Amino acid sequence: MRWEGERQSDNVEDRRDDGGGGGRGGMMLGGRGIGVGTIVVALLAGWIFGINPLTLLGMMEGGSAPAPVQQHQGPAKAPPANDTGATFVSTVLASTEDAWQEVFTENNARYRSPRLVLYRGVTPTACGTGQSAMGPFYCPGDQKVYLDMDFFDTLSRQLGAPGEFARAYVVAHEVGHHVQNLMGLTDKVDSMRGRVSQAQQNALSVRLELQADCFAGIWANRSQKAKNWLENGDIESAMNAAARIGDDALQQRSRGYVVPDSFTHGSSAQRQRWFMQGYKTGRVPACDTFNAQSL
Repeated sequence: MRWEGERQSDNVEDRRDDGGGGGRGGMMLGGRGIGVGTIVVALLAGWIFGINPLTLLGMMEGGSAPAPVQQHQGPAKAPPANDTGATFVSTVLASTEDAWQEVFTENNARYRSPRLVLYRGVTPTACGTGQSAMGPFYCPGDQKVYLDMDFFDTLSRQLGAPGEFARAYVVAHEVGHHVQNLMGLTDKVDSMRGRVSQAQQNALSVRLELQADCFAGIWANRSQKAKNWLENGDIESAMNAAARIGDDALQQRSRGYVVPDSFTHGSSAQRQRWFMQGYKTGRVPACDTFNAQSL
């Protein structure tokens, strides 16, 4: 992926020196204490490339989404210019801005870019306290993507999905959730919580997640046409990442068997299919997972 020298986004906020630390193995959501065991179950269900895990925890506790916590105070700080990792994600974020601005303009709409927050350990968000163990996530309450870049090491070394384009896919997927939020889809899915069974809620979550994968494919399509920056093996890198983080692959890895009714993100094959659907077409209507007869 030939990204060096491309435009970097100004919408990156660096909190890595804010003293977040490594966390305490538990957290408070909406005034309730959530223990490590509950967190582990939630993370197995949705920690990678997902709907905010804080929302999943709220659902598991029988309540609604967690109450907002005090937001980060002080001026937003940009990452240092000599930080290669931050430069990379800033460049990828800029390319998502260009791609989605193009899509929205074609549909006579205005795209509002999300902010990307780099942090270590824990950080306050409008959706509750974010922890690095959750993996990357998007918070609709403040329209920010949260990323502890140590996750990229986990993606490469523990999950077997190395490569810069796999990392770019992570960012593009979370931005896909932002696009869904702007389109009103996130609210529609959240409004069903408590009105349908857990299995039905999981099925809706799968469709939301697969659409975010498809939106990541749209970004790959549009950015490649604009920049011609992909190299041999880049698409394969993203497809490998999609395979490694499918619900079936994660469940088989963690528990030794698969429970399809508990899927919240989709199988490896489904995630690969919908990413490629977006990449091949570059069009939002092609990503309508909610009306698809087969995923």
